[in-house]
Amino acid sequence: MLKVGDKLPAGSLLEFIEVEGGGCSLGPNSFDIGKATAGKKIALFALPGAYTPTCSAKHVPGYVEQAEALKAAGVDEIWCMAVNDAFVMGAWGRELKTAGKVRMMADGNADFAKASGLTLDLTAKGMGVRMQRCSMLVADGVVKTLNIEGPGKFEVSDAGTMLKQAAEVLA
Repeated sequence: MLKVGDKLPAGSLLEFIEVEGGGCSLGPNSFDIGKATAGKKIALFALPGAYTPTCSAKHVPGYVEQAEALKAAGVDEIWCMAVNDAFVMGAWGRELKTAGKVRMMADGNADFAKASGLTLDLTAKGMGVRMQRCSMLVADGVVKTLNIEGPGKFEVSDAGTMLKQAAEVLA
């Protein structure tokens, strides 16, 4: 399982781009994790799935609300990651008004979730293998903090906890 001090697993994530620019075309674009995190400080939070109750009501909105404070604390980018396709993540981000604040990254085949050891088996609920609810502060591709939630919990992966950690680690 991924732990503090580890490099993020190699691979790629997809993001639905609605405005063409910066070498990105419209629609889903693939981003190499190593290249996308190189030289950056990323507040990454992962959740079981788009449009799920806690994720939609608390997790993503908290990071949207704290985006400016996280950037002021030294975070370059905020990523929301879920085992959904890029179209779903894009639509969800549009609904939650994440543009310019939180990048909605899709791990459609759960490749990152599996490589990190942070999978959550929700097959009994018809959702398949998902990413466990967690958050991490990543600097230049290396995990600096890691907050993994217990089953059914939302206590340590919230934006407030990440803001405190960013202020301590990036100061």
